[in-house]
Amino acid sequence: MKRPEFICVFSKEINAYLDYKVSSGYTEKNFYTHLRHFEHFCNKHVLTEPVFTKELAQEWIKKCDQEASTTHYSRINGIKHFLSYLNKKGHDVYVTRDIAFRKTEFQPHIYTDDEISRYFHAVDTFDSSKNKKDKIQYPVLFRILYCCGTRINETLGIRKQDVDLEAGIIKLFETKNNCERYIVLNKELIALVKQFAVRTFYLLDDKDYIFTTINGGRCSGDSIYKRHRLFLKKAGIPFTGNNEGPRIHDFRHTFAVNSFKQMIDAGADMYVALPILSTYLGHKTIYATEQYVRLTMSLFPYIEKQFKDKIDAVFGEVNLENN
Repeated sequence: MKRPEFICVFSKEINAYLDYKVSSGYTEKNFYTHLRHFEHFCNKHVLTEPVFTKELAQEWIKKCDQEASTTHYSRINGIKHFLSYLNKKGHDVYVTRDIAFRKTEFQPHIYTDDEISRYFHAVDTFDSSKNKKDKIQYPVLFRILYCCGTRINETLGIRKQDVDLEAGIIKLFETKNNCERYIVLNKELIALVKQFAVRTFYLLDDKDYIFTTINGGRCSGDSIYKRHRLFLKKAGIPFTGNNEGPRIHDFRHTFAVNSFKQMIDAGADMYVALPILSTYLGHKTIYATEQYVRLTMSLFPYIEKQFKDKIDAVFGEVNLENN
């Protein structure tokens, strides 16, 4: 796989760091996600020199509004190794401290059919005086999140060359765990993406991102999160805050819960449905899919009754009310 291009004030140092990791026996793509987050942070703060101050470090280690504890832990401690490398090379950087992992009892929000209907009415009726493209790109972006269960950053990482309109699939490359995969679009979504492509793709080169700012750059997760808050308000869906959502990432939880239910209702055995869902979601192991399966069982008791013994045999017995 060709190394992705990093465009920020530390791009030269990032490439040197990746070369160093490869020479030490590591697989370089394992570092892409963290470095991409760092790249976005540097560009957001308009850094013009490869200097990372204590003030910037304090901003970097803050937990983002929609960031899970595991993601926060991984992001900060992962980039600390890059900063330590730069420090040893004599660069003027402040090396962040390690942060402790804090397990959370957080329960994701599973959107109801009524909430989804009201939410997408808010999305489809939105208009922006700043970026006219938002009116046509948000209905596509948010439907991919909901209909395909993708993560926000891998969705914003879709480039023109990743979209196959004839086959109705999109390739995801900028993914968590570097689990590159395909997502399949249903007929309605294919039609919507084709309309979007007709109106915007002629302006893009193959390597350009399809969801862009007014300046043509890649949309940021923070900007999409702000729009999400607006759409929740317009849809009359209460927002509790404190990372309790409803979050953008809860579309992924909703997709997983509904998909597992649909497969079981269609007669699929759990041992067949589980690895299919796990692979489609881009998980490294089926154990990463455990939370989605238990959510499905807690929401649909008849599925719990049918498969509880199998779930316990695979994952161990867990109190579903507290998971």
